[in-house]
Amino acid sequence: MKKNILFPTDFSDNAWSAVVYALKLYAKEECTFYFLHSSKMTVSAMSSISNKLTRVMAENAMKDLVELKDMAKNTNVNANHNFDILLSSQDIQSAIESAISKYDIDLIVMGTKGSKGTKEFFFGSNTVRIIKNIKSCPVLIVPDEFDYVEPKKIAFPTDFSRIYDYKELDPIRDLAELYDAKIMPVCILSKDKLNDIQEYNMAMLESHLKNYKTSFHFMPNYDKKSTAINDFIELTDINILAMVNYKHSFIEDIVKEPIIKKIGFHPLVPFLVIPA
Repeated sequence: MKKNILFPTDFSDNAWSAVVYALKLYAKEECTFYFLHSSKMTVSAMSSISNKLTRVMAENAMKDLVELKDMAKNTNVNANHNFDILLSSQDIQSAIESAISKYDIDLIVMGTKGSKGTKEFFFGSNTVRIIKNIKSCPVLIVPDEFDYVEPKKIAFPTDFSRIYDYKELDPIRDLAELYDAKIMPVCILSKDKLNDIQEYNMAMLESHLKNYKTSFHFMPNYDKKSTAINDFIELTDINILAMVNYKHSFIEDIVKEPIIKKIGFHPLVPFLVIPA
């Protein structure tokens, strides 16, 4: 089934790393890849810029998009892949939401931070904004300069506190089907054993994943969930981390200010965020 994949880009090396990863990940799939750039500036910036200069900047952005499209085509000569470019005058969040609706986007793929990202923060401000606010499409966040590995193991951290909607699991199942990957739910135990509700929710998850390779895992309670997740990734050679972003979930914590500074979550592998 054909996929429509969106690359929000600021033309940084980080954004290009995400493109290269996705082209390899979907090498065998029929896809249309959309490169999206937002040229919207803040009101304060616009007040000191003439209309002519604004027009020139938009023209330059369009040239950069065309170059990016050509670079992707040349890097990835693949008959399964088509490319298109989108230049928007909306802010990046609105531009993404418009593209999702108009082009029936299945997945957003982006780097961890843009050209202005600092070493202290793994997630740039645009990445955080998109994780928090885009509710209609999963987002795959690719660490900078991540060396592509065929995904054979997908980690799915959960505390079994809720039943997952069958639809919420679709992006994980889709990824698993690409390379016959194993889905590996992992629970970071806060107590010695699961309570009755957790046991029931675990059984429901097993049922939802019954047609896929799975293995269920448990990790001891750490001071930081982020450390436990990264330890699990390293111990079991995980290739992709997937989480559902529901209310009071770990993802909601990691994108809150100022908590993001305390948690310092740096996923070691591409990170799939699924809106609830």
